[in-house]
Amino acid sequence: MIVQIYEIQTPKEAEKCIELGVDHLGSVVLDSDGWRRPVLRETVRLTEGTRHKSSMIPLFRDPDTVCRLLDYYRPDYIHFCDALTDPEGKIEDLEKHVDFQIFLKEKFPEIGMIRTIPIPRTDEMPDFPFQKIANGFEAISEFFLTDTWVRDAPVEGFVGITGKTVDEKMARALVRKSTVPVILAGGLSPQNVRDALMSVKAAGADSCTQTNRLDPQGSPIRFEKDFVKVADFVKAVREAEAMLLEEKTARLALLKAQLLDREKALPAHSVRPHQLQVIEELEDQISVLEKEIAGYRIA
Repeated sequence: MIVQIYEIQTPKEAEKCIELGVDHLGSVVLDSDGWRRPVLRETVRLTEGTRHKSSMIPLFRDPDTVCRLLDYYRPDYIHFCDALTDPEGKIEDLEKHVDFQIFLKEKFPEIGMIRTIPIPRTDEMPDFPFQKIANGFEAISEFFLTDTWVRDAPVEGFVGITGKTVDEKMARALVRKSTVPVILAGGLSPQNVRDALMSVKAAGADSCTQTNRLDPQGSPIRFEKDFVKVADFVKAVREAEAMLLEEKTARLALLKAQLLDREKALPAHSVRPHQLQVIEELEDQISVLEKEIAGYRIA
């Protein structure tokens, strides 16, 4: 199960995250003018030759600058978090963003793509088109990441850093229907991430604002991580991972027992199509579970 932490901007912060067991180290480039930063490149390259991965969000859309950024930093993943809707939740310019991601995938095939799928808060907008958005990017993304859509976003045109949680029912539906692994994000903290993962059963969890230091008024400080919170976040994710692994292992044993019973019950002759169909469905479920279990890493 992936632990992803964002706003890691210095080598010292990256080293601390690696020490604590963070899998994906996320960095942010705020604008197209100051995109070239040697310290940030050193930060990104700390994951080279390790099991850890670097991820980078550009908070701008200029195609030429994004290409130069990827040439300069060479992260493992580029992460796009465009809002993709208007303030009323209607899809906007989806095809343009899909085409740009296809272009980058062809130009930089070695760099993976993470695409944020915006999801509103619980019961805020029940008809929000998150699944239609996901369908557009499924074939060209290595990961999806849920994040909280709000009408008045902190960064105009982008999703994220709200500190608010997503509608878990929608997130669960995205996980269930998607062929792309989904990282759960949106207001996750050391206190709520375990229960959220147990509910949504995502491939991992991401934190930004809820693992930052707080100012005297209790508000998160951008780009200042609280590594006690990061350690607690990693611990909570690993607890959820262990619990889900136990749950899935028990489910796998049950399915295998059912498959064995079905195979034993087959007649020697004249096997009916529906009997074979049931067996094939059980085999498919077993295969999916075995792949999911193989992906768990208990730290």
